[in-house]
Amino acid sequence: MAQWTWEHDCFIPSECNAGRAVIELFLARLESLHWDKHDLFSIRLAMEEAVVNAIEHGNELDSAKRVHVVCRISEESAFIQVTDEGPGFNPDAIPDPTDQDHLECPGGRGVMLMRSFMTEVYFNEKGNRVTLVKQRTT
Repeated sequence: MAQWTWEHDCFIPSECNAGRAVIELFLARLESLHWDKHDLFSIRLAMEEAVVNAIEHGNELDSAKRVHVVCRISEESAFIQVTDEGPGFNPDAIPDPTDQDHLECPGGRGVMLMRSFMTEVYFNEKGNRVTLVKQRTT
């Protein structure tokens, strides 16, 4: 179990740019701890995908719904958990966007990016919460 040195827990509205402040806060904290620029890029990309997906696909831009974002930092890892109030989805049912038959389909690219840029990516059973973990480059 990681020893968290910094934590931030917030709710954001289901509006397109609502996640920007929490993403910038988290990245600024990581930068102040001298995280590698490649790690910062990876975390930004994955976190933006998770937050935007929660707002647009999970909550469908419904102003009555919010997105819960939890961020944590330890000496060796960054942890992000994004939960929407939507019905969820099955991440295993998303077609592979790199498959020849699905190159023209817009779906699945965000999940693929999160999985390729983060060390660990987990979805809860309902499919309305994603947990992202990035191990610090040494």
